[in-house]
Amino acid sequence: MKKLYVGGLPYSTTEAELTDFFSKAGQVDSAAIISDRMSGRSKGFGFVEMASEGEAQKAIEMFNGSEMGGRKITVDEARAKEERPSRDNY
Repeated sequence: MKKLYVGGLPYSTTEAELTDFFSKAGQVDSAAIISDRMSGRSKGFGFVEMASEGEAQKAIEMFNGSEMGGRKITVDEARAKEERPSRDNY
């Protein structure tokens, strides 16, 4: 299983649409749209987990730089989440 970062998404994109779009490249195990904690509105990016390394590579080749809902999207391997500094001292 390989996790992909998808940026530049139209703010109206749903997780179902993201799954459907990426299923053209292979089996999608999960799709998540990241939303703002305060407003609940999409931040315009998300993550898609493909079933295999090969399908993930195919998705990058097929969709990186392509259009979804009139916006150019970026598709790349997701990087490990970085540790964020604590907010306790504000």
